[in-house]
Amino acid sequence: MIAHRGLSGLETENTCAAFVAAGNRSYYGIECDLHETADGKIVVIHDYETGRVADVNLPIEETKFDILRAVVLNDRFSQKKRFDLRIPTLEEYIKICEHYDKKAIIELKGKLTKNSVYKICDYLKAEGHLDRVVFISFDMNLLLYMREKLPEQPAQFLTSGELTDELIQKLKELKLDIDIYYVRLNKERIDACHAAGIKVNCWTLDRPEVAEEFISYGIDFITTNILE
Repeated sequence: MIAHRGLSGLETENTCAAFVAAGNRSYYGIECDLHETADGKIVVIHDYETGRVADVNLPIEETKFDILRAVVLNDRFSQKKRFDLRIPTLEEYIKICEHYDKKAIIELKGKLTKNSVYKICDYLKAEGHLDRVVFISFDMNLLLYMREKLPEQPAQFLTSGELTDELIQKLKELKLDIDIYYVRLNKERIDACHAAGIKVNCWTLDRPEVAEEFISYGIDFITTNILE
């Protein structure tokens, strides 16, 4: 089980509170989303702006880190400001994963540049954290940039589309696993991936009965907001 944006069923997504909540449970990994600020800081937030999780709407890539850090995020349930909730840095997220011995499942977001990806890879390598990291992205190019720096690093291609034989063959050639919208999966498709040596993750699955079914099919990972 992988905690989607941290334990986002209980805490505001992509916050240290959500990451700690996942750390205190049996999750295998903690997923997050990375962007780069206007002044080159790597931060953790899903959207390209702050408006969905805060009362102010700022574009991440066009705003300096200190301004973003001053934004108070809203509580998951009350939607009122919680002054302990701020946009985390990559460093803070990694330290929490290390403290709780969780895998870091890192989504590279679409506006990241090649240099941004290189910076992320260099930091994780310098920290000695690579054996605990899986990269994921909807943008194949970002995964290929990552592979230029880290040829053997585990990575999963994110998709909401159909899991075709052609896609399976492409992933096999690129040595990528898959992280796919769960409604696209069944036993036959999971078996086809496994036959090609591809591990299967799915998102975002919060229905226990479907999770049990996929477990019986041998799925490798389930990304969830609350399921554990």
